[in-house]
Amino acid sequence: MDAATVIRRGVPRGAEERVAELYWEAFGRKLGAALGPAEHGRAFIARHIHHDRAAVALAPGSGHVVGVAGYHLGGRGLIGGGVRDVLSGYGLLRGLPRLAVLALLERTPAPGELVMDGIAVDPAHRGAGIGGLLLTEIAAVAAEHGSTRVRLDVIDVNPRARALYERHGFAAVRTERTPYLRALMGFGAVTTMHRAVPDHPGGGAPGDT
Repeated sequence: MDAATVIRRGVPRGAEERVAELYWEAFGRKLGAALGPAEHGRAFIARHIHHDRAAVALAPGSGHVVGVAGYHLGGRGLIGGGVRDVLSGYGLLRGLPRLAVLALLERTPAPGELVMDGIAVDPAHRGAGIGGLLLTEIAAVAAEHGSTRVRLDVIDVNPRARALYERHGFAAVRTERTPYLRALMGFGAVTTMHRAVPDHPGGGAPGDT
């Protein structure tokens, strides 16, 4: 793990396009049906980022964003943009079906729950423990807000991400088969995972990568 990597809360001003690039690289296949093509999707994400709904990893020296973990709390997630924004950006005819796809991806936190939007790490910096550092920071955010658990969803075609989550104390609680989404988004099942917040019973310090 690169000990000099800096983890901070919030997306730095001016880094919106970089965060959108990382998110699209990680989740573009899943988001493409709703926000594609890629250039349009990245621009939409960059325009509608909620800066205070993420932890980011900054490369030593340059301060370049090399990782981001978004979360949903208090009615807002990392990526904003409502119905009006989608229709304005894509037009009525193209926007309506995109709204339907976005509705399929929507995950609303239960009481006492922080929902993660996912982790995206620059491919050149993977394997350096950045994902683990970001998960640790998200757990700290959850504890400070009185959440009892962190929840996330991982798709069946992303075993690398699931392995990371399991190493950091997440356990699968249910799997929803989604064969109707395979052709549209490239995955056929979504597994929900929970991790108790360390400051609450059943929690524990996340492991190192």
